[in-house]
Amino acid sequence: MEKEVKKTKMVGEGVKFDRIRRITGYLVGTLDRFNNAKKAEVNDRVCHGTK
Repeated sequence: MEKEVKKTKMVGEGVKFDRIRRITGYLVGTLDRFNNAKKAEVNDRVCHGTK
């Protein structure tokens, strides 16, 4: 007899999502519609590491 192995699934596993950022009060997924000033603001941001 073979043992049946159950694979546990993590919450949200297999769910695709886009990155959403909050930039100057707006929730945005892509920067396509931003002007040069807004794009520069995004590029000037500092990434803070998480532990």
